[in-house]
Amino acid sequence: MYRYIVFDVETPNRYNNRMSAIGINIVEGRAIKVSFFSYVNPETHFDYFNTQLTGIDEETVRTAPTFPELWTTIEPMMSSGILCAHNAVFDMGVLKKCLADYEIDWRPTVKYCCTVQMGRRLLPGIRHKLNDLCDYYGIALDHHQADSDSHAAAEILLRYFEAGANERDFIRTYRLG
Repeated sequence: MYRYIVFDVETPNRYNNRMSAIGINIVEGRAIKVSFFSYVNPETHFDYFNTQLTGIDEETVRTAPTFPELWTTIEPMMSSGILCAHNAVFDMGVLKKCLADYEIDWRPTVKYCCTVQMGRRLLPGIRHKLNDLCDYYGIALDHHQADSDSHAAAEILLRYFEAGANERDFIRTYRLG
């Protein structure tokens, strides 16, 4: 089995080019081995919608690390396996934009998988929103909180593997550069 870095980000505004929070759960050996969470100071404004959705505002992140400061901590984790997210196109896009905005060179491409795409193939006929899958599997969720969302996505990934999903069928390549 591969090592999966299941992550979720929250954003401060509609531009989705900065993070206000990140949750990471590392899955290996069919279990969650590491959980990590941090607020991120996005160094930009917050839209009312995003604050209402996540509960994160300027005061919440006032003393949080900026993305470049946090990157020194999370890069070893992010580099240690296959990235995974629920609706990965969104989270991967935010990561890509943060790296570009702060002129951080990482890699031109990364391997990733998406628990939404996996679910559409493995569980046809049901809704694949994170809260719907959590209800389906009986997974606790505090929705739009990066730590809870990343943990729930990791649990969903494990349920897919327990049901016999062949992980090689779902790994894709994402272009960062």
